[in-house]
This record gives sequence, C-alpha cells and structure tokens, in this order.
Amino acid sequence: MTRKERYDAFVTYFKENQPEAETELNYSNPFELLVAVVLSAQCTDVRINKVTPKLFEDFPTPEHLAASNFDELFPYIKSVSYPNNKTKHLLGLGRMLVEDFNSEIPETIEELQKLPGVGRKTANVITSVIWNQPSMAVDTHVYRVSKRLGLVNQNASTPLAVEKQLVKHLDEEVIPKAHHWLILHGRYVCLARKPKCEECKLIHFCRYFEKQEKILR
Repeated sequence: MTRKERYDAFVTYFKENQPEAETELNYSNPFELLVAVVLSAQCTDVRINKVTPKLFEDFPTPEHLAASNFDELFPYIKSVSYPNNKTKHLLGLGRMLVEDFNSEIPETIEELQKLPGVGRKTANVITSVIWNQPSMAVDTHVYRVSKRLGLVNQNASTPLAVEKQLVKHLDEEVIPKAHHWLILHGRYVCLARKPKCEECKLIHFCRYFEKQEKILR
C-alpha cells in the first residue's frame, strides 16, 4: 500500500464514521479553551473538565487572572499535574494577554508561543480548534497512532517531524479534524500498551497489526 493510499483510507474511514470529531475539553470561548489546554499538559481531559467549571466561574477573563496571585489561584488547580508551574503559567498568561494582546487570544502559532505555558502543541490546538487553521498538534496519541498506521516514517523521532509529515500529506481542510481523529483513536482504541486491535477498523493498513500478526505466526 502506498503512502497516499494509506492517507486516503485513513481520511475516508473517519469522514464516514467520525465526521464531527472535536476536543473533549469543555469550554465556551477561546480564553477558556486556552486555559484548559495549558492545564491539560500531561493530564487527562477528564480531570481538567472537573477543575475548570469553578475556575472559569471565578476567573472568566484574562483580567481576572492578571489580578490574581499564586495563593488565590493555586487551590483551584491543585489536583492537576504540576499545579505549581501551571499556576505560575496562568498568572503570567493572564498578564501578558491583558498587557500585550488587549485581552484577545492570538491567532498565530508564533504569537501564542510567547504566552507562558504555551508550547507548539498548545498553540497548534488553539489555532486549529478556534481559528480552524491547518495546524496539527502532536501529542503522545497522535505520535503513536500515526506511526502505527504508517502515516509517517518510523524514523520521525520528534513531534515536530511527525507534525511536518502529517501536514505535508493531508489536505489543509481536513487537518483540524485529523488531529482529533488520531487523538480519539489513540485514546479509546489504539492504546499504548494494549491496543484493541479486535475492535479496530483500520487493521487492514496498520503496520503495527501486520507486525504483530507476523510475530504470532
């Protein structure tokens, strides 16, 4: 199967079976999504969705974060991973949004990455989900699944290398959806330790499955 055939099969399947894939983080505006994504680093969406309702209620705008302090904000997010650093990031993020961006969420990856706690993956999520730009955020799920399916080369050893290959071979209009397809497939089917190959509908072009079949023969 050629690389193009793999991508065609991947896109065709998800367009037919999961056309409305989207983030599982709960939010109602760009600011809330930005905060949620910053908090979600190395943490589950389920945990973040438990924390954010009260956080968003009491800190609904960048101005509220900018006016806060560590001791006030920390209790709201103490149950997430790395709460100390993330508290500092949110405080700095709020101040920078107010002082440098007129409390508006930046629309480019370059500007977003100036914000505390915002790396390339987070910036890609925001530009993709909010602004529908052809950005591919590569987390552990995207990295794992794209390699197992043979969408990217096995020697693509960094998230950026995987991102570049996926963006190169996917049509721009499908990239925002493909990001969620890969994440959700990795989260619920193509698990890291025990992938549910018996439930997967993509095994006919999955390199990982093909390899496992050969081992069992």
